[in-house]
Amino acid sequence: MQVYELGEFLRLSAVLHYQLSAQPINWPNILHITLAKTQLSNRDRAILNQVFTYLARAYGDRTRRLGPLSVLHPIRSTALLTRASEKVELLDLITGLLHDTFEDIHPEAFESENWFEHNPEFSEVIKMLPEIDQWYLMERLHWLTKGPSESYYHYIGRLLNHSGKTPQVVRIKLADRLDNTLDMRIDLEDPLQGIDFFEHIFQLMFITTYTGYRPHNHRPQASSMHGAQRLYQLFKNIVLISLVRKKRSAKGDLVAQRLFKGLVKASIKESQRIALHLFEQHEDAVDRLRELMLETMSYVQKGGIDAVTSTMGDHPLDGLFMSKFDNPDKSALNDLYRDWPLMIEATMAFIVIFLNFLNDPDYYVKGISDEGVHPAPKE
Repeated sequence: MQVYELGEFLRLSAVLHYQLSAQPINWPNILHITLAKTQLSNRDRAILNQVFTYLARAYGDRTRRLGPLSVLHPIRSTALLTRASEKVELLDLITGLLHDTFEDIHPEAFESENWFEHNPEFSEVIKMLPEIDQWYLMERLHWLTKGPSESYYHYIGRLLNHSGKTPQVVRIKLADRLDNTLDMRIDLEDPLQGIDFFEHIFQLMFITTYTGYRPHNHRPQASSMHGAQRLYQLFKNIVLISLVRKKRSAKGDLVAQRLFKGLVKASIKESQRIALHLFEQHEDAVDRLRELMLETMSYVQKGGIDAVTSTMGDHPLDGLFMSKFDNPDKSALNDLYRDWPLMIEATMAFIVIFLNFLNDPDYYVKGISDEGVHPAPKE
């Protein structure tokens, strides 16, 4: 399985969700799907089955934003981790499965030293591990939990600053973001299936007889997320991978590098899906689209997307990160969604940013730090 392919992800989701709907749930089946080719002892499998049972009780009937059961996310992100790895240790699997425990289920225990008192069921599961592994697990879960008043930037910075001693947390965070990136659509199939996005861009820019993007088959879509909300999730990816690259947190770790690359490729493809939807539904005039492409191309070639820019600039993309994505007023995303020309330019700029991460091993967006996003000084 290519961990960044939406079609493969949808199939994995469907199989897991089908198993989770069984009465009673066959946890060994779910474990088998999650582990892929990873081999574990019978004792380790028994522990993981107990972790699954705990997660099912703890999450109950909670659902994700798009409707599927919430418990699907930690299971599926762990499945993505195993598919990017040749071998995964038991502690890594448990950390992946429980990575959202304090944030989603027991936020009151995050800062508490007496977490056992807050989580009797959780404690019973954890006590199946040796004491030293219990300590390592709690340390990892603390690093992976975003505090109630903590900014996303500080949270990612804190996590990565501790990753030198425990690189596994970088893998788990990348797998978490990969799952969140792929989990933005309830589709029957990947809208990009059978479509060469860059062929359409080439025709738009060079072929005078090009009449615009028209999908060959109608692909019904159902989602409560609009394009600007999807871009916000991709912005969070840019923050994460910029800080990972800046701090060299994936250096020397092949699994983290695979997940990093998978997240970048998944982000490119999601940006393309957003762009094609905009081309089809909101701005299908070829001449106007060509103008927007040229305007965006000029901006990125001058280095406009290599660093955070000020809102005081003259180009529509100037200050985009600060005004639309780092804005505590979430209505800014709705404003962006209603501005089709800016949506198109932003989406194409995002594609270029993610491609830069693939092309240049030293690339990251300057101005993104543990403290937030700030205009970077011009070099």
